[in-house]
Amino acid sequence: MALGIERVREVVDRVAASNGLEVVEVDLRGGGKSRMLRITIDKPGGVTHEDCANLSREAGTILDVEDAVPGGSYLLEVSSPGLDRPLLRPADYQRFVGSLVKLKTREPVDGSRQVEGRLQSFQDGKITLTIEPKRTPGKQPKKKKQQEAEQAPPQLEIELANVEQANLVPEI
Repeated sequence: MALGIERVREVVDRVAASNGLEVVEVDLRGGGKSRMLRITIDKPGGVTHEDCANLSREAGTILDVEDAVPGGSYLLEVSSPGLDRPLLRPADYQRFVGSLVKLKTREPVDGSRQVEGRLQSFQDGKITLTIEPKRTPGKQPKKKKQQEAEQAPPQLEIELANVEQANLVPEI
């Protein structure tokens, strides 16, 4: 099955590149007649409905003609990654430096497997996050808390190999 999905990925990457799109994820799930091929795409500035429709039409035709999807019939779904886009490859971490991210780690970091902070850098397989203090809207910090807030926020360095899941945190 892994070989089949790689062939699908090659076709989808080729079609996406010709349309100025990036393939975030290709996932084939289910069995029998209820299989779904889910393709997630992105581009700088965001994906439009038209981008999804075009990729679905073009990639779907090629996948069917080349019989690239193993196992017969399937339902094709093409979508954007959403505001809470997953970070899956090293290039994703480079692209989103400066963004707020939420990580789930395999091994605890500073006593926790859940970490949220601003992505400061990604180098040599290491993610550097600045942990920002949580603020309650409408509340003014007290003097002591204000002084603490003026100090440099703590930073964490996490090995990419320790990251189980990473997503952007929407900032609206």
